[in-house]
Amino acid sequence: MKAVILAGGKGRRLRPFSVIFPKPLAPIGDRPVIEHLIRYLARYGVTRVTLCVDYLSELLRAFLDSRAELRRMVEVEYVRDEQPGGTAGPIAAVAGLDSTFLVTNGDLVTDLDLAAMLAHHRAAGAVLTIAAYERRTQLPYGLIEADERGIVRGYREKPTLSNEVSMGVYLYEPAVLRHIPRGVYLDFPQLVLKLLAAGERVARFPWSGYWMDIGNPDDYAQAQDDCAAGVGPWAGCDGGGRGP
Repeated sequence: MKAVILAGGKGRRLRPFSVIFPKPLAPIGDRPVIEHLIRYLARYGVTRVTLCVDYLSELLRAFLDSRAELRRMVEVEYVRDEQPGGTAGPIAAVAGLDSTFLVTNGDLVTDLDLAAMLAHHRAAGAVLTIAAYERRTQLPYGLIEADERGIVRGYREKPTLSNEVSMGVYLYEPAVLRHIPRGVYLDFPQLVLKLLAAGERVARFPWSGYWMDIGNPDDYAQAQDDCAAGVGPWAGCDGGGRGP
């Protein structure tokens, strides 16, 4: 299987770390996120990885060029997102996507079972399958419950809410590509709505294992703590705890 890693974002939520390096190079243990991710993909039989790059891409290239072991695992290619194309647009510039392929954000680590997700995708007859995770979030405020007249019927102090969110891992069929015009800005939510409007089938694959998006400082710190504690699918963690 071929995979596309979206690695061109500026990482504004992860500042100040992302001022120095792109998010995929954020270290967790003694390896950056991109290395954890490529090793994970290789374990599931991914043979070619195309990175959609832009911000500080020269650092990403230099790192991967220095890792002969990773290059033996997978063939690595690059597509430069010359004009920011959103979270779906850059895929249109990737050549050779002529069978089911995987797309993933470049700032996450997970133990998602890709074989099970692929089986689900095919059984559903979907052109696109979204990996989904139940995320529990505590509100920092009291939640008022009122009727249409404004009469309070209940009150919950700082409740924890549960929502199913996208993990940033997707399986695509080549048919989706005709909905992604080249050179046009397109975010992933817009793509999903386009597919639904066209009558295409979009599926979701729920996952309850490990998933961490390191896109903000709190989650990045949590990922480093998990790595040091041996929680999650980590390899190459030196137990040193939080990084820079």
